[in-house]
Amino acid sequence: MTLFKRDLLAFILSGRKTQTRRIHSHEWKLGRVYGVRDKLFGEPVAHIMVIRKFRQRLGDISLEDVRKEGYSSLQEFQRAWAEVHGQGSWNPDLIVAVYEFKLKERRK
Repeated sequence: MTLFKRDLLAFILSGRKTQTRRIHSHEWKLGRVYGVRDKLFGEPVAHIMVIRKFRQRLGDISLEDVRKEGYSSLQEFQRAWAEVHGQGSWNPDLIVAVYEFKLKERRK
């Protein structure tokens, strides 16, 4: 299972979000299907399959990847990043895990 904020989950369900960047020590596995939810103990509302993964400096995100994240501009993505990770968390040299995925099943 994996968690997404409610608005990001809506982006996934609409097909607008097909990529995510994560700061964590565990890795998602390529080809694996994960349940996604917006509450820690909630039921999954969809399942996604990881189709690509790589590591990248946060500052190297392209406009194409910003759009895959569900946003229309880098500034919009940076604001959303700060909402999730805290003000002042945008560090272009931070190495993040990038996961590209496709929606496999929608439960809602």
